[in-house]
Order: sequence, then C-alpha cells, then structure tokens
Amino acid sequence: MPKEKKFSLEEEKKEIKNEFTRAKNEFKAEVVDKQDTGIIAAIGYVWILFLIPLLLKKDDAFCQHHAKQGLVLFIFSLIVLVFGSIPVIGWLLIMPLGWLVIFVFIVLGMTNALRGNMWEMPYLGKFAKKL
Repeated sequence: MPKEKKFSLEEEKKEIKNEFTRAKNEFKAEVVDKQDTGIIAAIGYVWILFLIPLLLKKDDAFCQHHAKQGLVLFIFSLIVLVFGSIPVIGWLLIMPLGWLVIFVFIVLGMTNALRGNMWEMPYLGKFAKKL
C-alpha cells in the first residue's frame, strides 16, 4: 500500500513539473520573445547598433526590416558627415538639416518598432528593401 502512495506522489510531482515547464515556455513565447523583438528592432536605429538585430535575429523578418532601415540610416548619416564638412554650405545647411532628418527618422523608427509596426522610412526606406 505505501508503494502505491509513493508512486502516485512521484507521478503528481512529474505532472506539476511538466505543467510548470509548459507555463514557463508559454510565458516566454507570449511575453519575453515578443517584447525582445520590439526592443531589439528599436535598437537597430541607433547608429552602428543596427548590427545587433541584423546578426542576432536573422530569422525574424520584423527585426531584419528595421535593422536594414537602421543600416540605410547609418549610411545616410555618414554621407551627411562627409558633405557636412564642406565649408559654409555644409556647416550651415547640410549638417543641421541632415541631422534633423536623421533624428526624426530615429525617433519614428524606434517608436514604430516598439509598437510592432512595419514602418517604412520616407525616401530612404526603398533602399532598405533592396538589401
């Protein structure tokens, strides 16, 4: 008789452990993975950090979309730096306007990534699609 009780207790422990594992995996899939995707995609808009979603989330189309846009924005910022170094015109026109556009695109891109939207940058977004 005592062996039956012990067997049923072991069986119950195993069932509780299985249920705990299932709940943990479900929580990870529903909360953690979805949260990470938005955050990692948003990080992709911060200059060279586009490499993080580009390399870490290779199989996630959402992260890849935002990482490619971050790459295009990074290249655009380098172009602004080069042409912004031209005396007078670059200092007074190209550099301020270029950085304003970059800042606006960073804020819009991060906001849309955190909200889970597949947002496309005006003008620059078409270059990201070609990558």
